Amino acid sequence: GRANAGKTTILQRVCNTVDKPEIFDGNGNKLELRTFSVGHHNIEDELVFRSNSGYVFHDSSGFEAGTAQQFDKMKKFVVDRAAARTLQKRIHAIWYCIPMTDYQRAVTAAEKKFFNECDTGHVPVVVLLTKVDCLNLVAMEELLEDGMEMEEAKSRAAERESQLLGKWQAHIKHILDRCQFPPKIYLPLKRKYFICNRGWP
Repeated sequence: GRANAGKTTILQRVCNTVDKPEIFDGNGNKLELRTFSVGHHNIEDELVFRSNSGYVFHDSSGFEAGTAQQFDKMKKFVVDRAAARTLQKRIHAIWYCIPMTDYQRAVTAAEKKFFNECDTGHVPVVVLLTKVDCLNLVAMEELLEDGMEMEEAKSRAAERESQLLGKWQAHIKHILDRCQFPPKIYLPLKRKYFICNRGWP
């Protein structure tokens, strides 16, 4: 997904750690973190957390800033690893992160390009809607604009937030489900990345 979507935070949550991952190249050589710049990653590299070394992650550069060459490299990696015969090389799931901080432009040309061109075969693609908590502020602003007092707006914000999430998640699903290779499922994440109850297969 795009840069600053909360990808690293999700991985830390899954592995129950606040530590940074160790990074290894495709040959198993450990790389120094200082050699990486924010938002730019080599998808071939392996990210492993000491707290849960059974998981191996691969992180792509943010698509919205990527060149055609970067996208093609990511696409080749995904297609090749999805079809890999050896368990060690095969990818088992793909998480595509969309931050709800950009809820009004949640589906960009980058998302459409990915879901129209990347055939992942049997490997499921899960769309993770990250930073859902930002919709609480949007809900508060809407309620105050409707003329509610602050205390009443606070008490009604969770309900309005849920309505906004449903609206925008349905909007995203409507667009991506029409792509050639649509996601398998959509999962919103909030409150330190606990999974919400709203999700469509």
